Amino acid sequence: MTSESHPTPFSSLDDYIALPRVENLALSPDARRVVLTVATLTRDRTTYERALWSVAADGTGVPTRLTRSAMGESKAAFTAAGDVLFVSSRPDAAAGRGVDKGADKDAEVAQLWLLPAAGGEARAITRLSGGVSGIAAVAAAANSLVISADLLPSAADLEAEGSVRKERADKKVAAILHESYPVRFWDHDLGPAEPHLLALDLADLHDTIADRRAESTAPSTTDTPAPYPADLPRPRDLTPTPGRTMDTAGQALTPDGSTLIAALRVAEQRSGRYVLVSIDVMTGRQTILFDESKVDFESPAVSLDGRQIAFVRSFVSTPEGPADQEIWVADLDGGHPRRLAADWDRWPSSLVFDSPRAGGTNALIVTADHDGRGPIFRVPLDGGAPEQLTTDDFSYTNVCVDALTGDLVALRSSWIAPAHPVRISHTGSSVTTPLASPAALPDVPGTITEVETRAEDGARVRAWLLLPAGASAEHPAPLLLWIHGGPLNSWNAWSWRWSPLLAVARGYAVLLPDPALSTGYGLDFIARGWNAWGAKPYTDLLTITDAAEARPEIDETRSAAMGGSFGGYMANWVAGHTDRFRAIVSHASLWSLDQFNGTTDNSHYWQSIFSKQGMIDNSPHQAVRNIVTPMLVIHGDHDYRVPIGESLRLWSELAEHHATADGSTQHKFLFFPDENHWILKPQHAVLWYQTVFAFLDQHVHGTDWKRPRLLG
Repeated sequence: MTSESHPTPFSSLDDYIALPRVENLALSPDARRVVLTVATLTRDRTTYERALWSVAADGTGVPTRLTRSAMGESKAAFTAAGDVLFVSSRPDAAAGRGVDKGADKDAEVAQLWLLPAAGGEARAITRLSGGVSGIAAVAAAANSLVISADLLPSAADLEAEGSVRKERADKKVAAILHESYPVRFWDHDLGPAEPHLLALDLADLHDTIADRRAESTAPSTTDTPAPYPADLPRPRDLTPTPGRTMDTAGQALTPDGSTLIAALRVAEQRSGRYVLVSIDVMTGRQTILFDESKVDFESPAVSLDGRQIAFVRSFVSTPEGPADQEIWVADLDGGHPRRLAADWDRWPSSLVFDSPRAGGTNALIVTADHDGRGPIFRVPLDGGAPEQLTTDDFSYTNVCVDALTGDLVALRSSWIAPAHPVRISHTGSSVTTPLASPAALPDVPGTITEVETRAEDGARVRAWLLLPAGASAEHPAPLLLWIHGGPLNSWNAWSWRWSPLLAVARGYAVLLPDPALSTGYGLDFIARGWNAWGAKPYTDLLTITDAAEARPEIDETRSAAMGGSFGGYMANWVAGHTDRFRAIVSHASLWSLDQFNGTTDNSHYWQSIFSKQGMIDNSPHQAVRNIVTPMLVIHGDHDYRVPIGESLRLWSELAEHHATADGSTQHKFLFFPDENHWILKPQHAVLWYQTVFAFLDQHVHGTDWKRPRLLG
């Protein structure tokens, strides 16, 4: 079923998953070129491979592919000399073998690679037994950087690290001993290795790899650990024996590479908070700059002259209300701290210092959710009011500053345009120029508009409404209410995982509302739903749905609702409190709050934002007997944020209260044994949408149920 006047990539799920995706952006030191990380579907259509592409930063020219390997590349950054750094698990041919394998002998571990600015082949510049997790920070004016990597706590040095990992692999040991909380995060188990920050000095990196070819790579016949390659820069551990303290909330290097400013986690019983620390890169000596009880310091940035730092300061939220997120600046040593934009209640999602002007840096470039969008703001350091630089309908990420001109380079997206690179002039009207990209923007079906209304308490509630082609008073479209996750979130940017355009291409109008608890509307709007998820967020959703259904293009008799994570929670709540929808899809949902709050990967946070009574009053499971709407329940077994037990209990209780005598039910349960909070494998994503649309069509349009073929 489709409403498109001409086919688009959203007409076919196979075409949709094959669209190339821009995932990251880095700006060269001379601001002449941008490196994009682009993901494309593999030939067997079962996963995505990533490559680096270079494009001109002024909007001219055509994209040039820089890397090509079966294992792919990601997390690109530039050195001060213009070399491109990236992380990849591609084989290291210069070493005469593949890179080291960790405990999983069937998988190569990722290492840090360098692609010289002068040309030539990329080469690995680390050989860590456990691999490299990412590029933590790069000095803007020096040959130094900091990487993140996981090291085993029992290993005294890099050589012993390799020995212990090999022994665990040889003996097929996967056991993990925990001595503190937490034990897992989102989709993976924590440990036994712990996160470290490692400094690298590239000044002495050899120009030749001849020594590496000559180096023996034969397996050792003794118990003596193999030495770390002498021709590679030896990583210096800035955080020896940290436990989980190196789970950072951001870090930044001074331009000369001498000082790392990091938001480090301090463990507190079952929780933790972030303190701001200065680390001397040569000695590893740490100096605490900011540390307050029940306060987090996060997202540090360093000015281009290396004299100032900026960071986000926020109190820990309690059941009494959400805490604000404040922007602060200080001297590099923590002196003269002061808050910026004290009357501005938007929450910053990124910070970077503006380019020097009149001899000094005088502003921060900040992104923040705002009114269903994610603009770029300029926040003056003198205490002046923030200035909104972009006023379009896009959300901006990966913002980089051209230090010479003050122009900005970033990725931007909306619900009708995937992430793509742009340049924003930093003078006058802030003109935005799209850059060349190997991932062209796809044709999209239908149109997008805004809907808004007033809640019963007078609060303004708004949403995006996507309409299929041909929707009119004569041919009204069925409505799909799609509820966002979070809940501290906003429907303001493209998501490859959640694509309403796929529903639009099949004739549905899709409503993307921002109810109470949504970001981008101020602290008071969030507080309306605090400790009361089933109150204002629920009534806001019904109120904005009423406004959408009042439009002539919408058929108010044919509506459905769906959501994931918090959106799944709300889908469950909706199911138990109204019968107005013909079908409800609940993905990765919270069902019983008392159960969820003790089994999620971060129990303390969720328990700290609800009072005991609030947890009781807002648990969807208590209304299970009231559910009359057919429900499609979906969950991945590796979801540790919302554990599978939530949907297992939901499914059990739906059967307990609503199955017929022979066990049959109108509800369905789609289970993914090897997926997590998100369904990421391309063919699983296809099955997800096939099942959702078959379920919606059955109950919204009255068509026969059609089981997707690959589900048997």
